[in-house]
Amino acid sequence: MDYFYAPGRNHLFVPGPVNIPEPVLRAMNRNNEDYRSPAVPALTKNLLEDVKKIFKTTTGTPFIIPTTGTGAWESALTNTLSPGDRIISFEMGQFSLLWIDQMQRLKFDVDVVKCEWGTGANLDILTAKLEADKEHKVKAICVVHNETATGVTNNLVAVRGVLDDCRHPALLLVDGVSSICAIDFRMDEWGVDVALTGSQKALSMPTGMGIVCASPKAMEAAKSAKSLRVFFDWNDYLKFYKMGTYWPYTPSIQLLYGLRAALDLLFEEGLDNVIARHARLGRATRLAVGAWGLKNCCQREEWFSDTVTAVVVPPYIDSSEVVKRGWKRYNMSLGLGLNVVAGKVFRIGHLGNLNELQLLGCLSGVEMILKDVGYPVKLGSGVAAAATYLQRTVPLIKSRV
Repeated sequence: MDYFYAPGRNHLFVPGPVNIPEPVLRAMNRNNEDYRSPAVPALTKNLLEDVKKIFKTTTGTPFIIPTTGTGAWESALTNTLSPGDRIISFEMGQFSLLWIDQMQRLKFDVDVVKCEWGTGANLDILTAKLEADKEHKVKAICVVHNETATGVTNNLVAVRGVLDDCRHPALLLVDGVSSICAIDFRMDEWGVDVALTGSQKALSMPTGMGIVCASPKAMEAAKSAKSLRVFFDWNDYLKFYKMGTYWPYTPSIQLLYGLRAALDLLFEEGLDNVIARHARLGRATRLAVGAWGLKNCCQREEWFSDTVTAVVVPPYIDSSEVVKRGWKRYNMSLGLGLNVVAGKVFRIGHLGNLNELQLLGCLSGVEMILKDVGYPVKLGSGVAAAATYLQRTVPLIKSRV
């Protein structure tokens, strides 16, 4: 029973956690079992091989950790770096800010590149800092691939290009929490050393699983990293990998079966098709926003996110009222504006196991909400813009052709 009952389904359009598909729910609806039995190690071995596919790596070492994206952040940092190591990181939204805060609390020397919220990582500043670092004191570059607070996606190819052009050996650590399995991500090809994601985003699972993948270079760095780590220590995992039991502590059995079902759905659709679907949903949402006469928080097309759109409201509207109204009247959940953009934007999440008609339902709800809070939107304008585009571009369903 819902704590606050409303008829029908809740229209969940925050940028995570997202809707969970029925096959994943059914897969998790099972009893506990002994994780030391032959069944769970066999399942885990298969999962470890398959999660490498979502990172597009053949050389990386994956770790499936019972944690959130925040724990995955800590795992990436503490296993590859030592206290006092210099990191360059970009503050460009709430989640990059939180990761930087974690770095500082873990006693790393963080060189923060402050970027205007709504813009991507400033690569000119990165270039200047790396060119000046003749002694290679910078040990890592940390980048949020998709900043969920502002709907900005960074160009990781360009970041890797800066490192290569400067011939700098720093590790490249990437937060892919709201991008992996939705936005193109190529760990090996782009030279990413540690990548991470969370189960509650594009994997369309409950919160509680952080998935980290480390390159051979990162695994080598881990051998000399001096950061204190216990729960997140990769060495403990590696020891149990060699033993064939895989788990240094009790895993969530239900989440493991949920992950198996979630990966099967992704692979059945085809990962490239999944990424193309998210691109369509992102484009359709932006067309709707334009038709409403509103602006995207993201300032350039090159940075537009295909998993979340942060919509800027006029100064006479408090964006939190948009979110409150949606929940109270229409049983719809939209994302709040956070920190610097609190009250200025609301966020539409369009990621995970989501189709075009679901998105159109969301957009129609947003139009009614905007009307409620005093914005002179023409009802149907955004829906029409999005539907016109989608009707031209949506392919036949792969399994039904």
